[in-house]
Amino acid sequence: MFRGALWLLAGRGCVGRGLSTRSGGSTPDWTEKVSEIKKKIQSALPGGAWDPLYDTSHLPPEHSDVVIVGGGVLGLSVAYWLKRLEKPRGAIRVLVVDRDHTYSRASTGLSVGGIRQQFSLPENIQLSLFSVDFLRNINEYLAVVDDPPLDVQFNPSGYLLLASEKGAAIMENNVKVQRPDMAALPSVITMVSQEQESATDRSPSLTRDIRQEGAKVCLMSPEQLQNKFPWINTDGVALASYGLEGEGWFDPWCLLQGLRRKIQSLGVFFCQGEVTRFSTSSSRMQTSGGKEMTLKRIHEVHVKMDHSLEYQPVECALVINAAGAWSGQVAELAGIGKGPPGTLEGTKLPVEPRKRYVYFWHCPEGPGLETPFMADTSGAYFRREGLGHNYLGGCSPTEVRSAWAGYYDYNTFDQNGVVGPHPLVVNMYFATGFSGHGLQQAPAVGRAVAEMVLKGQFQTIDLSSLLFSRFYLGEKVEERNII
Repeated sequence: MFRGALWLLAGRGCVGRGLSTRSGGSTPDWTEKVSEIKKKIQSALPGGAWDPLYDTSHLPPEHSDVVIVGGGVLGLSVAYWLKRLEKPRGAIRVLVVDRDHTYSRASTGLSVGGIRQQFSLPENIQLSLFSVDFLRNINEYLAVVDDPPLDVQFNPSGYLLLASEKGAAIMENNVKVQRPDMAALPSVITMVSQEQESATDRSPSLTRDIRQEGAKVCLMSPEQLQNKFPWINTDGVALASYGLEGEGWFDPWCLLQGLRRKIQSLGVFFCQGEVTRFSTSSSRMQTSGGKEMTLKRIHEVHVKMDHSLEYQPVECALVINAAGAWSGQVAELAGIGKGPPGTLEGTKLPVEPRKRYVYFWHCPEGPGLETPFMADTSGAYFRREGLGHNYLGGCSPTEVRSAWAGYYDYNTFDQNGVVGPHPLVVNMYFATGFSGHGLQQAPAVGRAVAEMVLKGQFQTIDLSSLLFSRFYLGEKVEERNII
């Protein structure tokens, strides 16, 4: 459509000038120009080689079955799983639109790359369990013929979370969520205090494995913590949880580039630009209770080209909102949250940018190779970076070598992800709002969204509790372990 209009307008203008020669007849220069124009026209005819008058390679395709808004790791994961699960191969045309293909400001590249199963919700535990398996076997998923294998440099040093007296009960409740049979057992806090009062001549051991959701985590008393990690100051620590397997950190940039490389090999289109508008149609329906609702469907996505006033409308069947910290703004473009307050039409997507700082420092006397990804009782965290006593963390020490900031796609409602379709804008789907754990769960979230698109339901992990409708119903699915 857009390319065709460009060609016709440009072609008519040039041909018109050729026919409107002056009274002196055509000059040799003009004859050459007409000859060039004829060659261009001939090339566009059947059987001729296409050599367009204007380069439109930077424009997105005019039609795409699925448009994914956001080219970070979540958007790329959705694209990957759509192409992997499609039947037959090549059945779905997918376009990924992102404002910055250098990813210099993307949350993915600015992350510290942690992955853990120590969450308070079974859904988050299951998502992370699949994702760690994906990372460990990444070349079974993302290998590309004749390209070198990927190495995400997964470091399985575990997560170590510390709790004060006040937070110990929450940590114990998180354990009960992961292992419901713990509710019938004596309080872990009581057991820990009894251990502290018992004879000190026996060697402390890890107390209780948490395996209900497949996560391998143990609870530790302050004495056990001191024995395992002598460099930790346990003052104010009442309880700790330590991931024994499947936790640690990895290279986010490698995962991002690996996904991008793979989906390009599968035929996914990319466009650098910004989505500025959706063209929609509306229809009225009546609920079983007699209430009238307005349903919307997106037909076109308007993409503004980078550093230009030029835009291209893309006809589509479905839109995935994976715009991260800015997904709330994208939702507003589709009219989400624009209705009367207190109604489903007036319910906004409660996702906003939340700035997070990362600091890099050197400490010659710091802990060594067995250092886990640690978060203390205040929520401050750090992990080892490389082998030279360098560290990354979220709280600035006295001296830093460098620092940077990124954005969480922070869900102000319950700090949990939003997955699946919107109930009224029926062909907009979400993969956003994970409030800091989107990177580590991206492989599993992408698969879940693709299942919903292709099969109409979640199949491998039930994420029904993370649907948009919970915001209107006021049903919080709160994740307590946000770092």
